[in-house]
Parts: sequence; C-alpha cells; structure tokens
Amino acid sequence: MIIDGHKIAEEIQEEVARGVKRLREYYGVTPCLATILVGEDPASKTYLSMKRRACERTTIHYEEYLFPERVQQEELIKLIQELNNDLKIHGILIQLPLPAHLDEDFVLERVSPKKDVDGFHPLNLGNLLIGKENMPPCTPSGIVFMLEKIGLNLKGIHVVVVGRSKIVGRPLAAMFLNRDATVTICHSKTKDLKRYTNQADILVVAVGRAKLITKEMIKEGTVIIDVGMNRVEGKLCGDVDFEDVKEKASAITPVPRGVGPVTVAMLMKNTLIAAKSTLRG
Repeated sequence: MIIDGHKIAEEIQEEVARGVKRLREYYGVTPCLATILVGEDPASKTYLSMKRRACERTTIHYEEYLFPERVQQEELIKLIQELNNDLKIHGILIQLPLPAHLDEDFVLERVSPKKDVDGFHPLNLGNLLIGKENMPPCTPSGIVFMLEKIGLNLKGIHVVVVGRSKIVGRPLAAMFLNRDATVTICHSKTKDLKRYTNQADILVVAVGRAKLITKEMIKEGTVIIDVGMNRVEGKLCGDVDFEDVKEKASAITPVPRGVGPVTVAMLMKNTLIAAKSTLRG
C-alpha cells in the first residue's frame, strides 16, 4: 500500500476549515498564523508558500514577515515579542533553518508556548515526555495520525526511528511511547544499522540521506514512513529507496506526496487549537 499523504492532508484541512468556520460564526474569532522568514533561501520560500496556500484552503488568516539575511537577533526578538502580545495572532512560525549568526534555540524559545504552533518550545516538547500532547510538533503528530489513519494499533508494536533530531526523531519517539509502542532510536553513531531496521514493524527514517534504506535492511511487511527530502539528479527522493523496498513493505509513504503535506495540515490544526485556547484564557 502506498500511503497517500496528499489525500490525508486534504481530509485534515477540510476538518480544520469546518472548525475555523464554527469559531468565526460562534465567537467572531478568525485563527491567524504569522510566519517569519530570514533570508532568501529558495527551499524555505517554497515551504512558506505551501503553508500560505494551506491557510487559504482552511480560511486561516495568514501574515508573513520577511527579514534580510544579516538581520540582528535583537530585531528578530523584538518582532516575536510584539506578535506574542498581539491578541489577533494565534500562531507564530519561524521558518528554519536560520542563518548561522542567529541562535536558533534562543530565538525559538522566545515564542510564547501558547502560540508555538510548530511545537518546538521546550515547554511543549517537555509536555510530550509526560504524556501531554497539547501542541505537538507537526511532523511527528502527522506521522502518528497517518499510521492511525491506515488502521494501525501502535500498542506493543516495535517502532524503529532512524534520526534523533529535536523536531522529528525525539518528539516522535515520545509520542510512540505515549501509545505503548516499543521504540528503538538509531542515529549517525549507531553501529550496524541494518541489525535494528530489520527488526522494525514500523520504520521511520528522518536523516536526510538519499536512499539510505534498501530492501536488505527491512523485514517482510514493514510499514515505512519516509520523512527525508533529498534532491538527486534534479529529482526529489526520500531517505528510503522507494522502488527497491515498495514490494517488500506492507505500506510506505512516497516522496513527494507523503509526510510533507500532512505536516503542513497539522500546522493548520495546531493553529486552530491555539485559537481555541484563547477562548479559555
């Protein structure tokens, strides 16, 4: 089975659009997402355009703030503080990566946890570890949603996550543990990666290495979630060799049209959640 992330994303966005409509009709509140881009990185611009279009489809109000590459950190922090205090803004997203002269962790921590729709603030990440998924990171929550959407019960399942980043691997492992899965995390220092990937009932790969995973590295019937986004000879591909493994896997996400669209849809969902939370004070 090829897991159609585009179709799943459309379903999420339709649900979000209905929620936005209800919020507007009953409370006069329109969810608003503010995005911040530093520099002219083409990939970052592409990702932001995807988020802008998703806001249009869900009728979430969208505001975009652009800074030159050499912006001073103080200027960036000043805007974040203004957005934190603006009652009309419900979600704040800082498009990553930031230029090297900016302290990425420090900047992300300046965003109010209540408006941190990317789910990167230490408070929101910490909540995952105690089982509270108030504002989970969008890619991990999207992956869990996709797996549950295709009917998988994660209880007792052995999940192998290749990649330990703060935005995918680590929070995703916490979300799997919250659902009683058995989790193994592999990374660049893991010895004999194949030994672990061959044991996976579900294999999630998020390392940014094109076609790292081949059919010799998985067992028959594995469910594969490919988070990677690489460009080889002008074509997009994932961290998994799709053509090599697709017959051996029971289900797999393609690249593109896999995890990416669902990540953006979960961002819309988080923005709606953030807007609803303002009604509760």
